Amino acid sequence: MDRARRWLVAWGLGYAAVGGASVLVPLYAIALDASLAFVGLIAATAALVGVPGALAWAALAARTRRRRPFVLVALGATAVVLALVPLATTPVAVLLLNAALWFVVAAAVPVLNLIVVEGAPVDEWDGHIASLNAWQGYGWVAGLLVGTAWTLAVPRLGVDPIAGQRLLFLLLAGVAGAALLLARAWYPEPSTVSADRFRRVYARLPHANWGAGRYLRASLYGPARIFWELRALRNGAGSRRDGARSPVPLAGFSPSLRRYVLAVVVFSLGFAVFWGPVPAFLAERVDDGAVFGVYLAGNLGSAVCYGPAGRLAGRYAPRVVQAGALAGRGALFPGVALVGVALPAAALPALAGYALAFGLIGATWAFIAVTTAGIVSRLADESTRGAALGAQAAAAGLATAVGSALGGVVAGAAGYLPTFSLGAALVFVGLALVVLDR
Repeated sequence: MDRARRWLVAWGLGYAAVGGASVLVPLYAIALDASLAFVGLIAATAALVGVPGALAWAALAARTRRRRPFVLVALGATAVVLALVPLATTPVAVLLLNAALWFVVAAAVPVLNLIVVEGAPVDEWDGHIASLNAWQGYGWVAGLLVGTAWTLAVPRLGVDPIAGQRLLFLLLAGVAGAALLLARAWYPEPSTVSADRFRRVYARLPHANWGAGRYLRASLYGPARIFWELRALRNGAGSRRDGARSPVPLAGFSPSLRRYVLAVVVFSLGFAVFWGPVPAFLAERVDDGAVFGVYLAGNLGSAVCYGPAGRLAGRYAPRVVQAGALAGRGALFPGVALVGVALPAAALPALAGYALAFGLIGATWAFIAVTTAGIVSRLADESTRGAALGAQAAAAGLATAVGSALGGVVAGAAGYLPTFSLGAALVFVGLALVVLDR
């Protein structure tokens, strides 16, 4: 790796801290007696605050014409927030700190893509963005590995479980602090690529090889994708072919594209209904180390299948590939609850069943993530493609927030099997919309 790209290692290290915290935060809230509905609310607020954080900090970056401070502040604030979480003694405090964490992580979004393409020809931007996403993915998985190893080792040392969680937060804060120091030393020269130029090129780039990033997030795209595509939408990329800007973003899209965006909203809602109460479901049945291990299995399943998913989508119709993945995922959601019913909690067969189920769920995510961008790009013409991706990503992000909260409420009122079945039903409704509109 050349010197100009070494900062990617630092950012990947920072993402390891975030990846570990992604599972640790709900587990800690549960240890503080958070209800199922509240666990879902934690996931919902994390989904909601990311994009506003990116938009707010982007405005500051544009006004000050500086980018380096925002990356450093994001890493430094991540370290501070993670160090403060052990001081929280109520679920509400944990929710607020988690929201702050995702706000500051998203704050770096508007500048990271600009930095990574600095000095590169436009035809190499796709590869550089893929490299950024890959390092984020490596870091995320590394954080889960650390969490798994830590939570398995701590009980053997006689440390109280909640004390072990607090110590892990401090360890992750230290990792983020180390990332800050490395980023400060390795950060490249100030970027000269303007945000407007990046937005224009970004809308034309293929997204198939960018990597899935946080593979198991319920929303199809994270704050980076949503931010740049919403910006394209706001700047009129969604205009009609005749150049007149449409007053309603979806009004300039074809009926097929509008129906597909609706399908994405419905199955994204189903994903989030399932994922919202999953941390509580697992925490009631296995120890913290196994919870981290199950999430790790899902991430690895997605990572392994991302390449094959791209090749399969290129060989067959993307809708057919996506329909198969949605059908498999919809069947697996209630299957997870049935594993909990059929097998004794914490027994080895149950752990193996959870790992297998979540590994397969992660694999289906790879196929869905790959095909969605391709389908939207094909349904939109060149003048509306950026706006179409932005509208779809924003709608899916909102569905994620709503679904996470809904999943927690339903699980608290009716139990896990009805909740996971509701998530599956929404996925199958989305599947029907995908298939029937071919």
